[in-house]
Amino acid sequence: MDEVQEHPSAHNIGRTEKRHVGALSVLGQAIFLISLPFGILDFVLPVYGQRIGADAIQIGLFFSAFFLMTVLLRPVVGAGLDRYGRRPFFLAGLVGYAATMFAFAFSNHVWGIMVARTVQGVASAFLWLAARAITADVAQAEDRARSFGRVDQFATRGGILGTFIGFGVLFPLGIEDGWRPLFLGYGAISLLATLLTLRRLPETTPHARHAERRPIVWSRPWVLLLLVTAVTGASWAMVSPILMIFLQEKLAVGVDDLALAFLPSALVWALLPARLGKLADRFGRKPLMVLGMAAAAGTSFLIPALTSLVGLAALWALQALCYAAGDPAEQALVADLTGGDQRGRAYGLYTLAAGLGATVGPLMGGWLYEAVGPQAPFFSNGIVLAVCTVVLAALLQIPARHAPEPGEGYSEP
Repeated sequence: MDEVQEHPSAHNIGRTEKRHVGALSVLGQAIFLISLPFGILDFVLPVYGQRIGADAIQIGLFFSAFFLMTVLLRPVVGAGLDRYGRRPFFLAGLVGYAATMFAFAFSNHVWGIMVARTVQGVASAFLWLAARAITADVAQAEDRARSFGRVDQFATRGGILGTFIGFGVLFPLGIEDGWRPLFLGYGAISLLATLLTLRRLPETTPHARHAERRPIVWSRPWVLLLLVTAVTGASWAMVSPILMIFLQEKLAVGVDDLALAFLPSALVWALLPARLGKLADRFGRKPLMVLGMAAAAGTSFLIPALTSLVGLAALWALQALCYAAGDPAEQALVADLTGGDQRGRAYGLYTLAAGLGATVGPLMGGWLYEAVGPQAPFFSNGIVLAVCTVVLAALLQIPARHAPEPGEGYSEP
């Protein structure tokens, strides 16, 4: 008998729970493998861009091209997730990331990097929206932030391992000679992740079989969350493209030194998001979001004053702690404010808001860096985060949790 037509029973609920737990495990393994290149890209993409002749504005465009594609696709993908299910979109994202790695491998001009980043933006829109919806499907409300934290941990652990692999290739060969074999290897691993997921990942939502879905209710907390997400997305993206360049020039160090300084913060992301998410499940989403954003604002003001790698490592670790506390809570809040048959569209709008901000942010950061001064993007980011902290603390009113709707957590027959 078709699963969604069965009468609810303890046996059926237990079977669904086992299926959902298995889905989260497969999801985590795929994200671990697909995330191997992410850590090394943060360090070497701006540097490699400089080596092939890109200036600060063009490096900003590398990031804007990525976010622009996610902005264009996320609303469409979000609606598709609710209509057709999560699994096909997650698999399409894995294939897209494999194509991205092969495109990077053969990119030795600025336009080639632009093409690779565009493909990566398409893959990101498919994979991460599906991953968020799958996580929200399989987690109960009282365990939702912790589950999102676990997904973050899988991604970070993959990034840490991939960074060691990356520098293991780039150190002996150099960035120009090591670039191609490194990304060919990442592409092969991405294909492996795709094959494993194709065999083992089940569909996690029954709503794909229903033509009629309820519209999202545009409540005050939901609108405020989207607005703050858009603003902070632009603010964060102002500093991300120029951070490595700024630190190399200010501290007179190489990319390998910066990678070592980044290791403590990577360990924070690898070990703590699930634990901090559990605090958000216990004490509420808002306190973790407000505290995390406030501390992140303070760290942005301190970055221009750094004088040593030790100070940088400590500051990055603190910054990671802030975001590891706030991000799972924020992602869980999206599911809290919307129903099970709306999550694809809800996460599409949520990530659209972040993507809109992140599309203009790199260009703003590059302009501030060149026209005003290297410190300007960091001070601007700190000011924006501080203002958003006050806005969240004063205006965000989260309604009491409702009883689980059909399709939420393990209650679906």
